[in-house]
Amino acid sequence: MSAEIWVYRETAGYVPGAQLTGYKVEASDGTVGKIDKHTEDVGRLYIVVDTGPWIFGGRVVLPAGLVTRIDAEKETVHVSSSKRAIKDSPAFESGQHEDDITFITLVEQYYSSRDV
Repeated sequence: MSAEIWVYRETAGYVPGAQLTGYKVEASDGTVGKIDKHTEDVGRLYIVVDTGPWIFGGRVVLPAGLVTRIDAEKETVHVSSSKRAIKDSPAFESGQHEDDITFITLVEQYYSSRDV
């Protein structure tokens, strides 16, 4: 998938510098977890979601292009992926994957194989 997966959609309502950590994440079919971290790296924006107990506390990367809407009032980020697709996405390990081009490519390939 091309670079647009790593940037927020114009219609998402993202404001640069906004603090999204702690926001609830809503997949297309229900709540997924909470944002543990988000980046503002030029060309590679993403959120790290702690999926909590529904998949035993895993953490996954969601490229910013999956974000459809940010509701700052309700502290909720809506994404265009299902809970199952998020559950099956590559697991994220802090301190290992932030700058790992192999992991970044894996995430990009994973989401490009889905209808996002």
